[in-house]
Amino acid sequence: MAKVVVVTSGKGGVGKTTTTAGLGTALAQTGQNVVVVDFDVGLRNLDLVLGAERRVVFDFINVVQGVAKLQQALIRDKRIETLHLLPASQTRDKDALTDEGVARVIGELRSRFDWILCDSPAEQRARHPPGIPAERGAQLAMRHADVAVIVTNPEVSSVRDSDRIIGLLDAKTEKAERGEKMDKHILITRFDPNRAARGEMLNISDVLEILSLPLLGIIPESEDVLRASNIGTPVVLNNPASAAARAYLEAARRLMGEELNVTVPSEKRGLLNKLFGRRAA
Repeated sequence: MAKVVVVTSGKGGVGKTTTTAGLGTALAQTGQNVVVVDFDVGLRNLDLVLGAERRVVFDFINVVQGVAKLQQALIRDKRIETLHLLPASQTRDKDALTDEGVARVIGELRSRFDWILCDSPAEQRARHPPGIPAERGAQLAMRHADVAVIVTNPEVSSVRDSDRIIGLLDAKTEKAERGEKMDKHILITRFDPNRAARGEMLNISDVLEILSLPLLGIIPESEDVLRASNIGTPVVLNNPASAAARAYLEAARRLMGEELNVTVPSEKRGLLNKLFGRRAA
């Protein structure tokens, strides 16, 4: 049975699109049929991260409005046959995505794919295009979800905004309206053990204590992620041996139900620190 996963957050810039691409690619590598759907109308970044920007002809809104059929808008990844993208539109028509239209498209996707990953716009965005309001866009992305992956950085403002998203998931989704509980997971991105040790960011236990949800994974701060995004290749394909890629691959396995321990990235000490540490000892 198909699962709809919303990848969401309260704050922008935490890594939702990178996470959608990373998890979607990792799931597709196992042979699962996966589609990633870009709900961020007006910005449209998921196609860039997947390196498919030049292949966009029709988009999500074209399908909702009946201008194109779903099959015309879906873009199959050239590297993994079981991975598809439904790109967002750069239109700024605030009425472009309707509740009924989104429900119809999600229903059709359920009949074709094993996993549907919805890349949500941030629930709060200081400056967003004059199209779909950020909050409404986030609610449309989560409305039909079976599972939520809440992406947060280990910073107080990001975690606080994630707490607000948890409230919306418990109130504004179809599952909530039916009185059913949605599975929700925390994915912590851009974690730097050195900064956490210095008290410059929250540590993992702090984040989990505040949000009180299961931990799907910890993505370390890494230049590999930025490099991969810049060339349009998810990090799990561009550098599968990197710590970030391994973290996404393991997170995808947990999403599929495997029980894997989450390893907290350890503090990395430079050679000079080690030498001074030995002298001090």
